[in-house]
Amino acid sequence: MALSNNVIGVINFVAMLLSIPIIGAGIWLANEPDNSCVKLLQWPVIILGILILVVALAGFVGGFWRIPWLLIFYLVAMLILIILLACLVVFIYMVTIRGSGHLEPSRSYLEYHLDDFSGFLRRRVRSPLKWDRIRNCLSSTTMCAELNQSYRMAQDFFNAHITPLQSGCCKPPTQCGYTFVNPTYWISPINNAADMDCLNWSNEQTQLCYGCDSCKAGLLANLKKEWRRADIILLITLVALICVYLTGCCAFRNAKTEDLFRKYKQGYV
Repeated sequence: MALSNNVIGVINFVAMLLSIPIIGAGIWLANEPDNSCVKLLQWPVIILGILILVVALAGFVGGFWRIPWLLIFYLVAMLILIILLACLVVFIYMVTIRGSGHLEPSRSYLEYHLDDFSGFLRRRVRSPLKWDRIRNCLSSTTMCAELNQSYRMAQDFFNAHITPLQSGCCKPPTQCGYTFVNPTYWISPINNAADMDCLNWSNEQTQLCYGCDSCKAGLLANLKKEWRRADIILLITLVALICVYLTGCCAFRNAKTEDLFRKYKQGYV
């Protein structure tokens, strides 16, 4: 019984360690400028990681100090958290399965369209109230100013691999036919009717294309890329947690069997 309990304790210590990449993924998302403006995924991930840490700690204490009710709590609670983590992994995959950039002639960067993304993500940016908050947050960053420092010549900028957020928010859509002055200053559009974003573009450095659908699409494309990276971490951790949980169940069952056998030998059964 003591050996099995020690094994359970070690298994739960491993489960505690597995909560670290989950919490780390949430903290990483929170530190990304676009995610910090949207404030959507990072907190569920961080909270789930903390709950897994707490439950694993309870199992660790219950295993080493032989507290049966703590072990039962661990088995039930960890199963629920594993199911929640699996649901989160599937959810992230499903809402990021759509949405990709479009090539434009003589451009290395991609253009993004809002309708390409999932309905869930589009609803996060369609509300004027929500977007005003996100827009103010994005415009306070230096992502567009950094382009002016990096690219002086038009051809250098056209050959650049800028982020989706920079492509959507810091310049007008290519199809409008604006003439490059610098990455955030464009003049003389050829086709203002090509897209409503052509009219929404402003050379005012606090405005730019932050009011454009292309900016919303660029934000979602950035979120998609970062969420997919986080989802890979969560998926790997989920598989490891399932293996640890199943091992813990086997150890708990063996511990109960050893306990029953010991009582039988002592004449209690």
